Amino acid sequence: MPFFVAALLIPFPFHNIAALLLFIAASITDLLDGKIARKRNLITDFGKFADPLADKILVLSALLCFIQLGWCDCAAVIIVLLREFSVTSIRLIAAAKGEVIAANMWGKVKTVTQMVAIIAIIVFRAAYEIILMLLPASVAQDAVFSATLNQCLFWAGEVLIWISTVFAVISGVIYLVQNKHFISEK
Repeated sequence: MPFFVAALLIPFPFHNIAALLLFIAASITDLLDGKIARKRNLITDFGKFADPLADKILVLSALLCFIQLGWCDCAAVIIVLLREFSVTSIRLIAAAKGEVIAANMWGKVKTVTQMVAIIAIIVFRAAYEIILMLLPASVAQDAVFSATLNQCLFWAGEVLIWISTVFAVISGVIYLVQNKHFISEK
């Protein structure tokens, strides 16, 4: 994750492509880790807790970097942060009571939509970087062209972020309903 963040935020030639490859590698290793654990029956309470936490750290790091870069608005990210803190709080309460709550199907759908949105946005930005390099200087340096293309990429990314945010809200509400007994006990 630190290498991904550095690649995303530190401008160097093809840094968006480097960030994309690091994010995809992290996503694939996360997926494989879970499949291997289930296949070999190596599921542990630590894994049930740490795996969703690692997903959250990776996704939230990307979204916060996107805000810093001006690639997305903060409203959706604030909603996602609220959802993640709420779910993690319930997990911590459950853990204090000796129970571990594994991710449900809706949480997995949320994570997949977030990963797809993040990957697509980085692909858009890498393509933008390459397009500007390939265009004649007169076109690439045209402020109207660059601003228009940048706005199109921003709004395409916003749509993807908001779609994943809807799934985050849905999964968060389902999670809260399914586990309300942890927060309603006296």
